[in-house]
Amino acid sequence: MKKLLITPARMLGAGLAAGSLLGVYLKLIEHFTSFNVYTLLLNVDYIPGLKHLELSEEAEFLLHLAISVLLSAVLGVILRKKAWPHGRAFTFVAAACTGVGLLLYPTTALSDRTPELTDPVSLLLWLSGHLLYGAALGRLLVGAGHACDWSKQRE
Repeated sequence: MKKLLITPARMLGAGLAAGSLLGVYLKLIEHFTSFNVYTLLLNVDYIPGLKHLELSEEAEFLLHLAISVLLSAVLGVILRKKAWPHGRAFTFVAAACTGVGLLLYPTTALSDRTPELTDPVSLLLWLSGHLLYGAALGRLLVGAGHACDWSKQRE
C-alpha cells in the first residue's frame, strides 16, 4: 500500500480550495433561494470579540478560509499518522467535514440573520455543502488513489 504524502503546502492548498468551493456553493444557493446558508457560513455573531466588529464580507470569508486551512491541517496530520488506504482516508475526511457542519449548524440559533434552527431545508443545504467540502478536501488531501483511477478500470 502506498503511503499518503500530505505536506503542509498540500494542506494549505487543499484548505483554501475546498473552503472556496464551499463558499461559492453556499453563496450560489443563497443568491438563487431564500435560504441564508452563506450568511451562516460567514456568521461571527456568536464569537466573543468578533461579534461587536463590523467585518466586511471579504474579511468574514478570510476567517472562513483560515478555519478551513486549520481543519485541513488537523485532518492532514491525522491522516499522516494513520496507515489507511486511500478510500478509507477519503471517507474519513468527507465524514469528518460533514460532522463539523452538523456541529456548527446550531450556531444558527445565535443570530437573527441566519436560518431558523428548525428549518430542515437549510439544514440539508448546509450539510450538502459540507459533504461537498469534505469530498473536495478529501480528494485534494488524499489524491485519487488506486480505487478512483478510472483510466486503469477501463482497460
